[in-house]
Amino acid sequence: MTEHETGPAAERDRAQQETGADTTRLDAGQDDGAQVSAGNETAGVPEAAIPELVIISGMSGAGRSTAAKCLEDLGWFVVDNLPPALIPTMVELGARSQGNVARIAVVVDVRGRRFFDNLRESLADLDGRGVTRRTVFLESSEEALVRRFESVRRPHPLQGDGRIVDGIAAERELLRELRGDADLVIDTSSLNVHELRAKMDAQFAGDEEPELRATVMSFGFKYGLPVDADLVVDMRFLPNPHWVPELRPYTGLNEEVASYVFNQPGAKEFLDRYAELLRLIAAGYRREGKRYVTIAVGCTGGKHRSVATSEKLAARLAAEGVETVVVHRDMGRE
Repeated sequence: MTEHETGPAAERDRAQQETGADTTRLDAGQDDGAQVSAGNETAGVPEAAIPELVIISGMSGAGRSTAAKCLEDLGWFVVDNLPPALIPTMVELGARSQGNVARIAVVVDVRGRRFFDNLRESLADLDGRGVTRRTVFLESSEEALVRRFESVRRPHPLQGDGRIVDGIAAERELLRELRGDADLVIDTSSLNVHELRAKMDAQFAGDEEPELRATVMSFGFKYGLPVDADLVVDMRFLPNPHWVPELRPYTGLNEEVASYVFNQPGAKEFLDRYAELLRLIAAGYRREGKRYVTIAVGCTGGKHRSVATSEKLAARLAAEGVETVVVHRDMGRE
């Protein structure tokens, strides 16, 4: 569609002349208006807004998905199996986000087959534009890869009508140059999932301790255990406010109900000791690369004791620096 000189195009041209800005559009391989320039900055976007880029690649079955999930947990924007030709476009979109997408991780592998040949060209393009990038290559021995494919009973993506080892050999040859250019090569032959996550954390988490997020969920045993609970606490050892007529209509969110619960013998001591135990558990979870934990706190109906305890426990965790969400699953069901 052609724009008249009195329309948006003319106004854009006048704005360009006034500001000196280059707003050339990207069509069929040409530079976009938000391109990353050779001067290390995006047109109209401060240099600080240009996202950091990590390319994750390597052998199928060597742990690419685990590495990607690790970066996702560390706050990276992760794109799986993106055609390499679209990586510069992804970086440009990140630059336009005004800092909301500061770090991008792209998983590139042979599933893209016909697109994979464009990877070197795309990376050279990014290098020419001054984008900060690193390439992580996941390697593993033939024996380990065969064992992993056989354990899940899935074919190698390149084996075709041949054997798994044929697919591994073809993939290794295809990735040879990329492996040689990689900034970080991790051999996962003898690593488990937690050990691989620890290596990724060591490279990308910086000096910050990995963040742990907690969901504290109150529930009623009469409605069943939460299926996603990592830890379960039973508060039925305390007297039930349900049997106190003036407290029965209220929930554990009510001050009088909470006061009644925590004035019972053993209630405050339990809260103190369990919070201390959670500190030990949280430290272990971080060491093992676990990022999320669901703590289920139960009583008979999920209305009084479990609700009051969940609120107190969540406040303790938040004070310890744990990002915490409180969910009252069964409150209001009676």
